[in-house]
Amino acid sequence: MTHATNTTNITNLTGSATHYLFASDFDQTLSFNDSGSVLTELIGASGFEDKVAGLARTNLVHQGAELAYLLRHDPEFRTVRRKHLIETGHRVRLKGDIPRLVDLLQRGIDGCRFSFYVISAAPQEVIQAALEGIVAPDHIFGTVLEFDDTTGEITSIARVPAGFGKVAVLEEIAAREQIALDRIIYVGDGHSDLHIMLHVNNRDGFTISVSENMRLARVAKRTVLSESAFSVILPVLEQVFGWHSSRIRTLFKSYGLPLQEWELIRTYLVTFGQGPVTETALDTSLIV
Repeated sequence: MTHATNTTNITNLTGSATHYLFASDFDQTLSFNDSGSVLTELIGASGFEDKVAGLARTNLVHQGAELAYLLRHDPEFRTVRRKHLIETGHRVRLKGDIPRLVDLLQRGIDGCRFSFYVISAAPQEVIQAALEGIVAPDHIFGTVLEFDDTTGEITSIARVPAGFGKVAVLEEIAAREQIALDRIIYVGDGHSDLHIMLHVNNRDGFTISVSENMRLARVAKRTVLSESAFSVILPVLEQVFGWHSSRIRTLFKSYGLPLQEWELIRTYLVTFGQGPVTETALDTSLIV
C-alpha cells in the first residue's frame, strides 16, 4: 500500500482526496459475541458450538457460513423468524468506541477519505440491528435471507459473504466506490477471514487481525488486541500514514481515549518434538 503524505490535519474531505475502503468483519471483530451463540440462547436451542465444529470437520460449508446453513437445515433453527434476528442484534455486545472510529473515518486522515463497510457472514438483520444509528444499512453486507410472506419462515439464502463470497463482496464495493485495490484496509478475527486477507495482501492492501488466532496473525500485516474498536486505527496511522507516536497519542486523546499502554511485541512460539524444533513462528502484535 502506497503511503500517504503526512502533512494535513484531520478534516472533512471531499473531491480529489485519495479514497480508501475500510472494511471490517462483524462477529468478534466489532463485537465480543458470536451472533450465532446469542441467537441460540435467544431461541433456547442447544449445542451451537458442537454443530459448528461438526460442519467445519465435514467442510460442507465455508467457514463463517455455519449459522446460515443451520438456519435452513437444522430443526431447532427452523423456528427463527426475522424478529429473532433483530432481537439478537440488539443483544450482541459491541466492542467499545465504534462510533468514534466511524467518526474519524468520516472526517478523513491526511488528505484522504474513507468509505467504511461491514462485511460478515452474520445475518444482515443482526448486524443492522446491532449497528443501528452507527453504520448506514447500505454499508452493511451480511447474509441475505428470504422469508415466507405468510409464515415468516426462512425459505432460502440469497447470499452468504463467507470464504470467497467475502472477496466477491469486497471487489463489488471497491468497483462501486471506484477505489483502487491497493487502497483497501480490512479488519478481521478468524479463519473465515483468511481468504479475504490473502486477497487484500496480494493487492498491496493492509490487513489487521484483532484476535490471538495464530493462523490469521501470520497472514495479517498487524495484530491489535484491545476491547476498543477505535484501536484498529493505530497501525493504520503508523504503517499506512507514517505518523509518529506523539501525533498518534494526541489524536487518541482528542477522542477521549488517552493511550495508557501501547506495546509492540514480538513473540516466538517454539514447539519441540522428539528431535529437533518442528515449528517456529513470529508474530508482531499491537496490544492497546
